[in-house]
Amino acid sequence: MNVQFKKGVLELCVLSLTAKKDRYGYELVEEISKNFEISEGTIYPLLRRLTQEGLFSTYLMESTEGPPRKYYKLMPKGLDLKEEMVAEWRHFAKGVEKMLEEE
Repeated sequence: MNVQFKKGVLELCVLSLTAKKDRYGYELVEEISKNFEISEGTIYPLLRRLTQEGLFSTYLMESTEGPPRKYYKLMPKGLDLKEEMVAEWRHFAKGVEKMLEEE
């Protein structure tokens, strides 16, 4: 898949997945990779930035498979941004689909 496509939609995917439930970084990588391939190195800087912007809060939870995991919880500001981005995405995708159908 085109790298620019992925880069542009990754933030929306992270916001959408964490709106459903709190998640840790590698869990996000696994979920997103079910649809298109991404690396761990792309998720963590994004999570750090979104947390610094006040879109997420974080907490540690013990894991039976190793050290505690850092979970990301979507804050109201993040939920608002997600809703805005979903609306923009749907409008954008509809426009692209319309053009593709006209070929």
